[in-house]
Amino acid sequence: MGFTTADHQFMSHALQLAARGLYTTTPNPRVGCVLVKDHQVIGEGWHEKAGQPHAEINALGKVGTDGTAGCTAYVTLEPCSHHGRTPPCADALINARVHRVVAAMQDPNPLVAGRGLAMLAASGIAVESGLLETEARELNIGFVSRMTRDRPWLRLKVAMSLDGKTALNNGVSQWITGPDARRDAHAWRARSCAVLTGFGTVRDDNPRLNVREVSTTRQPRPVVIDSRLETPLDARLLSGGALIFCAQHDPAKIATLTERGAEVVVLPDDAGKVDLAAMLMELGRRGINEVLVEAGTKLNGSLLRGGLVDELLIYQAPVLLGDKARDMADLPELVELVGARRLVITDRRMIGIDQRLLARLA
Repeated sequence: MGFTTADHQFMSHALQLAARGLYTTTPNPRVGCVLVKDHQVIGEGWHEKAGQPHAEINALGKVGTDGTAGCTAYVTLEPCSHHGRTPPCADALINARVHRVVAAMQDPNPLVAGRGLAMLAASGIAVESGLLETEARELNIGFVSRMTRDRPWLRLKVAMSLDGKTALNNGVSQWITGPDARRDAHAWRARSCAVLTGFGTVRDDNPRLNVREVSTTRQPRPVVIDSRLETPLDARLLSGGALIFCAQHDPAKIATLTERGAEVVVLPDDAGKVDLAAMLMELGRRGINEVLVEAGTKLNGSLLRGGLVDELLIYQAPVLLGDKARDMADLPELVELVGARRLVITDRRMIGIDQRLLARLA
């Protein structure tokens, strides 16, 4: 049996509700729920913050048990079947005597992974899944990545000229793009759990890496790759609880940075630099779903060469900076086009005077 037009409309509404938790649900997924009876919405809710009630509970609470009997629940993610910080939502739906549950996608969390839908079906509830699954997956791309790969989704943000340059040769880069693009970039910061940069950017620009252009109740955590622990003690991001990954154990420097509010993790690779792949696994272990990279040529190149970049977020300004300006990434010279990194553009739009591209490694 296929999904009806009404099914699509109600699930679309559930996805809109889920998106309201875009900045707040970490490390949990963004989930929305719509309860429908006699073709009318009788209750709706979304997961607002980790530790608080899930979307299904919020929706059920708007109606009460007596009113939910025989209704259909549209949920953007399979109802949970395990006890975490809150009780299982599958049990709540069963107790509410819903007739049908439509889930956009199965929960990739190994603690659930189909068990919630199985519980519902075993209780006699009609269960269907896969409606608007692509949209639901994109909304929680970082959560899916962490559940299936044990590492966050890595999005590399670049502001560049039409000729692919990110800064003048002297390092000046403010501002290549216009205010609308910068505001849009802050929205991507807000949905991210962490903003990653390198020591060179901290030294040269002293960024805060926090969200200022859009309203949010949660700030992403600043993360710095600093192999030799050279982060200046007056760096502004230290007050934001920066997480610094280094490659050498220097107790004195670590103690000093810790006093300034940072946390230091020693994670060297065989070359004496930070092990970037292991760094991502560590971030995943800490519940980080999405990482936004705002770095310079060297770190961008290292992440791309290591195959660690999942997506490029590119703002392209209608300016030309010339041959001497800095490239977006330090990548090796190619002698054959067969070695070129192929991208798939998934979104292209104008943001003010600038063009924004979303592209994924093919």
